[in-house]
Order: sequence, then C-alpha cells, then structure tokens
Amino acid sequence: MSVEPLSTQIHNIGYRHYDGPRLGRSYARRSLFSQSLRGAYGLGRSAKSKVLPMLLFVVMCVPALIMVAVAVATKAKDLPLDYTRYAIVLQAVIGLYVASQAPQAVSRDLRFKTVPLYFSRPIERVDYVAAKYAAMASALFILTAAPLIVLYVGALLAKLDFTEQTKGFGQGLVSVLLLSLLFAGIGLVVSAVTPRRGFGIAAVIAVLTISYGAVSTVQAIAEAQDNGGAVSWLGLFSPITLIDGVQTAFLGATSAFPGVHGPSAGQGVVYLLVVLGLIAGSYGLLMRRYRKVGL
Repeated sequence: MSVEPLSTQIHNIGYRHYDGPRLGRSYARRSLFSQSLRGAYGLGRSAKSKVLPMLLFVVMCVPALIMVAVAVATKAKDLPLDYTRYAIVLQAVIGLYVASQAPQAVSRDLRFKTVPLYFSRPIERVDYVAAKYAAMASALFILTAAPLIVLYVGALLAKLDFTEQTKGFGQGLVSVLLLSLLFAGIGLVVSAVTPRRGFGIAAVIAVLTISYGAVSTVQAIAEAQDNGGAVSWLGLFSPITLIDGVQTAFLGATSAFPGVHGPSAGQGVVYLLVVLGLIAGSYGLLMRRYRKVGL
C-alpha cells in the first residue's frame, strides 16, 4: 500500500502598511482621559459598576433639591446652607466616592499588569499620570459642582439676590475645585500603592474620612479645654479641614471648626500652601510610582 505525500501550499499574503492618520500622544492622552472619566461613573462598564457612583451622585444632589424646594415654597430670603458649606457637610459621601473610584482608576491596571501595554503605544508616563489625575479630579468636580448648580438655579428661581448668589456660587466652585484636585491626588496616590482594590478602598477611607473624624474630635477636646489657639492649627492634619480652612480664610465661608476659631488670614496662607503642596506632591508621587512600573 503506497501513501501519497500530502501536498502543501504556502500563501504569501504579505504585510500591509498602515496609511491612515497617526494621531500621536495627544490623542492617546485624550482617549485615556475620556475613558477614565467615563469609568468613574460606570459608563462603558457593566450595569453593576454604574450603581454606586450614580447612587452617590444622586445622594449629593438630593439635599440641594430639597433646599431649593423649601426656599421656593417658603419664599425664604436666603438658602438654608451656604455654597461653600455644602461639600463640607457631605464630605462623607465625597470620601466614599473617592474610595470606590480611585482604586478602580489605577489598581486594576497594576493588578492585571496592563500598564506596560499603555507605554508600548505613543504615550509616556507623564501622559498616563496626567490623564488619570485629570479624569479623577474632573469626576470629583462634577460630583461636587452639580449640587451647587442646583442650589444656584433654585436660588434664582426663588428670586433671591442675584449678585449675592452669584458671588456665593463662584466661591463655592473655587472651593470644590480645590477639593477635587486635593482628594483626587490623595486618592490616586493611596490607590496606586497596592494592586488590591479592596486594600485601596480601605486605605482611602482611612486617609480621608477617619482622619476628619480624628481631627474633629481633637479639635473639640481642645475647644473644651479653652485651647482655642490649637483648634486652627489642628485643621492642617485632615484633607477636608484643610479645604475648610482655605475657604474660611479666603472665600468668605463660615468655619466648621468648633467654637469661633477659624483660621486667620496668616494661617490661611499656611493652609493654602499645604493644599497646593499636597496637590503637587501627589502628582510627583504618582510620577515616581509609575517610573517603577516595568515595561
């Protein structure tokens, strides 16, 4: 019995060169920013991923809607809560949002070792860090500015003083912009330390929320012992009290510190320098962290 040899044929299909437009680093950076910002609200992800960020967004806006309804119904002469105070009162919601979304933004890339894939494209570490930082800060700004817009529109509908409301609204926007930059930087730095999302969530909650509770408690003790001078300086040790101190000193806000011991103008300069230093330091630490991520 003879066996005929199998015939083989090689098809040389060759390689086709890409002749389309090369969009470069700026396009890649914008795409990463857009994808990260959408991901911060669960857009483009599973339905389960949308529940928590959207729920927190609603929780942030509902009190503003209630305040507007009360102001319109009662024909009040002012809003129940100042624009600059809104984020301070709802700081727990903001902290929970950062804790849930900052690890999602960076921890998964580290855990599944996809960061080197980003760097294999025309994108560098500075692009990655800048896009992630900008996306997280923008997501936070949307979260914190949306209820202020609701308050402002409601105030105008209630025919409150236009000049006063516009000034307060502008001060509130400056405040939440600083808060967004600060919280985004801290949240991303803490989250980038570990590829484990659960550890990142716990660490962010500890840094943002627990620190506020600890500082507030120590401030209350200092106030009870008639040590008012220490109350203002203690505010330097928590992110939310830092923002409180800056807006009290420069944005005409009423301090949430115990007693009447809000920071003076001189202390406010220290608060502002610490906030700006933390923002710049967070960016620098992120750059350092991603220099250690191998290609």
